[in-house]
Amino acid sequence: MTLVKKIKDKKVNFEFNKEYIKVVTDKIANNDAVFISNSFKEMHPADAADIIEQLNQNDRENLIKLNNFKIDPQVFVELNESIQTEIIKYLSTESIVYILKNLESDDSIKILENLDEKNKNEILRSLPPKDRFILLESLSYPEDSAARIMQREFTAIPSNWSVGQTIDYLRENKDLPEEFLEIFIVDNEFKPIGTVPSSKVLRTARENKMISIMNESQLSIPVDMDREEVGHIFENYNLNSACVVDKSNKLVGMITSDDVLTVLKEEAEEDALRLAGVGDEEITDGILKKTKRRFNWLLLNLFTAFLATWVISIFGATIEQMVALAFLMPIVASMGGNAGMQTLAVTIRTIATNELTKNNFTQNILKEFSIGVLNGFIFAVISAFIVQIWFQDIQLSIIISVSMVLNMIVAGLFGILVPITLKKFNIDPAIASSVFVTTITDVIGFLSFLGIGAYFFYT
Repeated sequence: MTLVKKIKDKKVNFEFNKEYIKVVTDKIANNDAVFISNSFKEMHPADAADIIEQLNQNDRENLIKLNNFKIDPQVFVELNESIQTEIIKYLSTESIVYILKNLESDDSIKILENLDEKNKNEILRSLPPKDRFILLESLSYPEDSAARIMQREFTAIPSNWSVGQTIDYLRENKDLPEEFLEIFIVDNEFKPIGTVPSSKVLRTARENKMISIMNESQLSIPVDMDREEVGHIFENYNLNSACVVDKSNKLVGMITSDDVLTVLKEEAEEDALRLAGVGDEEITDGILKKTKRRFNWLLLNLFTAFLATWVISIFGATIEQMVALAFLMPIVASMGGNAGMQTLAVTIRTIATNELTKNNFTQNILKEFSIGVLNGFIFAVISAFIVQIWFQDIQLSIIISVSMVLNMIVAGLFGILVPITLKKFNIDPAIASSVFVTTITDVIGFLSFLGIGAYFFYT
């Protein structure tokens, strides 16, 4: 069943059944560009993009190459990056230029970023001088900067204008953004000095000056600010939009909440994937590409596994004399590894959200130590109880309980210390932390468990 409602006269589908996808596929095979074009026009751009993404590669290629079919720029921008890159191969330079000219500058930048230098330069040369200058300037900034996510389309007026002048300007100027929530007030040097909500303009008498109704307290985003930091600012201050200024503090662009939402979503997805060691992987990526991205991570895990095995081999004689130790080793290592990953996940999140600071660092270290001690004692009692019932050996119960406490404490401490240390060395903690934490908990778990076992056995 397909749920449908209308948003701004566009049908929004929450689910596309296989039958509908089959209809689209058949229309592509029959070269029925009219049906597909009309269907896409009735849909929300995000839904049309979903349909294109669900097609196989051959059908997507045939769709783009259909006569009289022109992909809508708003649909194209909703496609994931890997599909965009694929479709661009089938598009002419004129078609790409058409897409870029009908998008806001921030969306155009996202598309250009995924092109190789040859195609990028060719397309830039085909754009009007004004558009080319704007995009080239944005591309000159670092990839993760505010300049890359800002849009050059914004509404700014002089501080000495009246409300009436402003309303007339908004009605007559066709170069303004289609939608905006705030109007930026600038001085004679085009430096922002305040903002006025568009709703306030409509509710104020025409003779009033804009400067008299503006909000002076506003946040200006430097063009080179990291986009993740921009996201934190929007979150902390509940902003709908914010002006972007250059090094001279002149207004050059605007960032809106939807741009920031996309950034926060991408950053969260990126951290989750990196923590799992799969990098920037898309569902549409091919087998070889996916395998390549996962290989290095798995190779590193292989070497760390050999390290843990080497630790076990040191206590070979002890294991031979007390075979039950071999049965119980995975329990200690697994509990330590899981506890460490819990702390690691929380720590990476606090680092990403700037919640972990110098002021509360020591407090969080002590907190994780206490959690490790508490969890260690709780699971030590549970483990000792089970082992005693199973093996009827008090020494074995003591061994697993003591090693459980030690490993849970180590897991908590290194779960927070490892990502912090990597961060200080400018290494992304989301990428490398899990390997180090898992290795440490495995090694410490085996050392403590087998070391205590050897002590009991040989003394």
